Amino acid sequence: MRMILLASAATILPGCVAKTAFDIVTLPVRAAVTVVDQGIDAVTTSQSERDRAAGRRLREEDERRGRESRAEERRAREAARRGETVEPVETEPK
Repeated sequence: MRMILLASAATILPGCVAKTAFDIVTLPVRAAVTVVDQGIDAVTTSQSERDRAAGRRLREEDERRGRESRAEERRAREAARRGETVEPVETEPK
């Protein structure tokens, strides 16, 4: 019984030792590749990231125009109540 355990241990252990040695030897290379990949990812922008940013800019611009439009309408109503005329405010160049 002991012989069977020793024989199986002798065949299994060298594989484990070899795998561990391989992992230790390749660790610096894998770490360097990971760092490079992260560096490249940090300085590049994917298409989906550009699309999200463009959509965010469009929404913010639309919200700004809406605020300005509501403010202009409010000024016009207040001026009409006072009996004055209000010239429209140019917010964007023509």
